[in-house]
Amino acid sequence: MRHRKPRGLALDGWLIVDKPQGLTSTDVVNRVRRAFDAQKAGHGGTLDPLATGLLPVAFGAATKTVPYVMDGTKVYRFTLRLGESRDSDDADGNPTGTSDVRPTDDQLRAALPAFRGDIMQVPPVYSAIKVAGERAYDLARAGAPPVLEARPARVDRFDLIERPDADTAIFEVHSGKGVYMRSLARDLALACGTLGHIVALRRLRVGPFTQAQAIPLDKLMRAEDTPPTSPDFLLPVATALADIPALALTDAEAFGLGNGQAISLVALMGRIPRAADPNGGLARAMAGDRVLGLCRLEDGWLKPERLL
Repeated sequence: MRHRKPRGLALDGWLIVDKPQGLTSTDVVNRVRRAFDAQKAGHGGTLDPLATGLLPVAFGAATKTVPYVMDGTKVYRFTLRLGESRDSDDADGNPTGTSDVRPTDDQLRAALPAFRGDIMQVPPVYSAIKVAGERAYDLARAGAPPVLEARPARVDRFDLIERPDADTAIFEVHSGKGVYMRSLARDLALACGTLGHIVALRRLRVGPFTQAQAIPLDKLMRAEDTPPTSPDFLLPVATALADIPALALTDAEAFGLGNGQAISLVALMGRIPRAADPNGGLARAMAGDRVLGLCRLEDGWLKPERLL
């Protein structure tokens, strides 16, 4: 049986898109994949259609590193509209209630500590979480919104940045994987005795990727019957791993690791970076300036986990 050759160019690397409002993350991936005529692409962390900002798009071999990008710290800035709830917990939804209560700045700040650290959070009904095999947002759109269970979330920072007026407050959040800004906004308003929803949301950082690397989507598009967008816009695959502690290996160690062999941590004493947790932590294996891949420090061994 003959295998059909994949269509498009075999590109490897990361593209950091500044996502405009109104598009889904999948819309953006499909557009840039066509613009670059790439065989394979995926994104490193969903943004709602209302949201703007950093959407890392992985091409080819970079898709192997997507989980590590999604595990990295994310920074968001959102605008909370006080006094009204929406079924989607953002401005794209339908109103479900109103309140005349407008908390003061001090009341908002006093409520914030309860939402920092390791918390439990009920996701928005309009989310991609699966319930009995169905997406929650599909059930909600069909008129049968599911009751979602609270789940663990990690919030490292949650600060009031600006208060333009009594109805509006702007916050910045540093969070881990799977934290819903819409839930934070909804629950903070409730904790202050009122209702609220997000009217603007921007992602400023994803793991090692920052706004300085982001490229507006329209700058990446091309007209029909023109050459594909230049791959010079892509960052190296290993850029996604920049937040993970680096561990220098000898040529012999690199060869063994590349063949799936574990290395005793005793042999690596003095080279193991302080930031690498010896009890299951990750390290970025380096052969000179070249990234070999990711390894896990476990049971006294350096074990290959994802080789590039």
